[in-house]
Amino acid sequence: MSDHHRPSAFEAPISRRDALKRTTLGAIALATGGCLGGIEPDSGTGTGRLAARVGEPTEPTAPGIHPLGLESGRDGLLYVPSSYKADTPAPLALVLHGAGRDSSELVTPLRPLVDTTGLVLVAPDARGVTWDAIGGSFSWDVAFIDRALTSVFSRVRVDPTRVRIIGFSDGATYSLSLGIINGDLFSRIVAFSPGFVVSRTATGKPKVFITHGTSDTVLPIDQTSRVIVPELRSAGYDVEYHEFAGGHAVMPDLLGQAVTWVSS
Repeated sequence: MSDHHRPSAFEAPISRRDALKRTTLGAIALATGGCLGGIEPDSGTGTGRLAARVGEPTEPTAPGIHPLGLESGRDGLLYVPSSYKADTPAPLALVLHGAGRDSSELVTPLRPLVDTTGLVLVAPDARGVTWDAIGGSFSWDVAFIDRALTSVFSRVRVDPTRVRIIGFSDGATYSLSLGIINGDLFSRIVAFSPGFVVSRTATGKPKVFITHGTSDTVLPIDQTSRVIVPELRSAGYDVEYHEFAGGHAVMPDLLGQAVTWVSS
């Protein structure tokens, strides 16, 4: 595999070089203050709190794929499904890609699914190779996500009770982390093959949907989801968990289930 090709969430296997670039196991501190696997809670900076909130749209946007239009380089995508009606509040999902990828990684396979469910997709690009808190500090990515959500809330009519967050791999780690920290904004979290949860103060109790391959060699299941899920449940979170025979990937059938789940 050449350095010019980065595998997507729907390709397997991922190269060993890519695997070594991923953080494996970190820590989680929820309402109980517990941590995973005896690992000390993260000591980095930044609270991970988002200020963006749903409001009345002032710049209506038509259905279709649009750039976020916030940066000239790495920016991101807004997808407004064909079923969207400007006078009807829609569910919305913040979508977070894996390491080394961009917003198209999950938006491309999600588009035909959300056209029927009406789910709006907001998919920012990470500022660097992967999301900042994977290295221990919530900073520039949180600020950019805040800008992205604020912009989209001004463009699309959103149901404030159905704001969700979805991610794969490092994006799943970030979606779990941000979702738990911002449970007063995100009511449901989807994490495809997460690695850990960055420990910060939890807010609210969003519902959680997690999938993980039993043969994942990038983020091995015994060190990740099989530890994360019991910890979340013991902390009072409602977790729907699916293991599948496969590696570090998003399975199409589980992607479909997740879209139905977050759109409801």
